[in-house]
Amino acid sequence: MQMNNPPEAGQPAPEFKLKGPGGQPFTLSEYGGNRNLLLAFYPLAFSPVCAHQLPELQREMTRFRALDTEVLGISVDSWYSNQEFARKLGLSFPLLSDFDRVACAAYGVLIPERGYSNRAYFVVDKQGRIVWREISLTPAEIPSTEDALAALEGLE
Repeated sequence: MQMNNPPEAGQPAPEFKLKGPGGQPFTLSEYGGNRNLLLAFYPLAFSPVCAHQLPELQREMTRFRALDTEVLGISVDSWYSNQEFARKLGLSFPLLSDFDRVACAAYGVLIPERGYSNRAYFVVDKQGRIVWREISLTPAEIPSTEDALAALEGLE
């Protein structure tokens, strides 16, 4: 399983422009100075492990919001698929389409031979810097929501 080098803690988070609900564009820079971010990369909508990963984040939305953090799910699926997946799971945070695999590659989590990303969480502070990351060793493993929340608490 070959992946690019992911950005390290302390480095600027790579910019992206991805389609979210309704096909609306989302960029990393629109959150700059305003909110922290948790970027949650997941392989594919409607897959069994993803159907557990994303609701786990949803259950902690009160804590994320208390830490002034927006959660953004990112996969290679179309925005149509992600929109329906979010609706089916009852998610209150947007799922973004990296259909061209640009963000997955920039964050070093694209698995080229499979055409989708590995599971990974990146915490980005209000200045646009990565402060913590966890990349799963296999697509079946889910990164730690508690560790992401601890990293965000450390920003306070």
